[in-house]
Amino acid sequence: MTSLLEKPAPASRSAAAPESPRETRRAKRHTGLPPGEKRSTVLTVALWVAAGYFLLPLFWLVVSSTKDNSGLFSSFGLWFDDEFHLFDNLATLFTQQNGVFVRWIGNTVLYAGVSAVGAAFLAAAAGYAFAKYSFRGKKLLFAIVLGSIMIPTTALAIPTYLLFAEAGLTNTAWAIIVPSLVSPFGVYLMRIYAEESIPDSLIEAARIDGAGEFRIFAQIGLRIMVPGFITVLLFALVATWNNYFLPLIMLSDPSLFPLTLGLAQLQAASEAGGGASAQFSTVITGSLVSILPLMIAFLYLQRYWQSGLTTGGTKE
Repeated sequence: MTSLLEKPAPASRSAAAPESPRETRRAKRHTGLPPGEKRSTVLTVALWVAAGYFLLPLFWLVVSSTKDNSGLFSSFGLWFDDEFHLFDNLATLFTQQNGVFVRWIGNTVLYAGVSAVGAAFLAAAAGYAFAKYSFRGKKLLFAIVLGSIMIPTTALAIPTYLLFAEAGLTNTAWAIIVPSLVSPFGVYLMRIYAEESIPDSLIEAARIDGAGEFRIFAQIGLRIMVPGFITVLLFALVATWNNYFLPLIMLSDPSLFPLTLGLAQLQAASEAGGGASAQFSTVITGSLVSILPLMIAFLYLQRYWQSGLTTGGTKE
């Protein structure tokens, strides 16, 4: 007979309890996946192919920036030449035409920075209003906003030019900044984000405490909507930074050109000159320099894409 004082044999670890959090983190650190999950070979290969597809033009741009004009056409396009001309190309880029490229960089930073911040703030305010307020004509007005998303911006370029010409604002910085402040997709995105992330109870609690509507939006709503705000800001920043058609019809003074229009002017001059006066390597180097600020902006602002900012804001 088994003694009552005899202890049963301990069960195996796998059957007794799940792995500890430390072991789970260790397994995830070594494999990149939670325990029990396996990598998909097909998905891994597809991701590498997609990454290569998107990075190949950037790699070509970096490689081509290290070559001179003759090396661009005499060497293999996807590998470096025997001679390294990157610093020579940079010196030519920043010194030609009395350093106008630096002026183009400053213009682009001004246009894109002011437009991105302004468009993101207006979209956040409009999206917050659509999400949290009830007013007459709300559905109709939001339907108009959604409908404007489907209108190509190029179709509005000529009417916009005529309006700014009547106001005497063509060939000024306002001709680029003011149209870029309008972001219908940003309004739609911020309304969806505000509806899901801002609890109505939090707004009501702020009203009970005596906060005004603008203070509630600025100190509560806008802070909670930071990830959506940064998303709209980046969309507007890239759109304005890469905009070519609007500056083309609005600006005629080279000192006001952004990078897109300035590089197009350099390319046209290279194609017209040809021979020894061609500047294709300079244009390619300028293209590489022009994308570096966008890469830095994405790397810096991606940390703001976080979820769960309202955790602890309200109690169930």
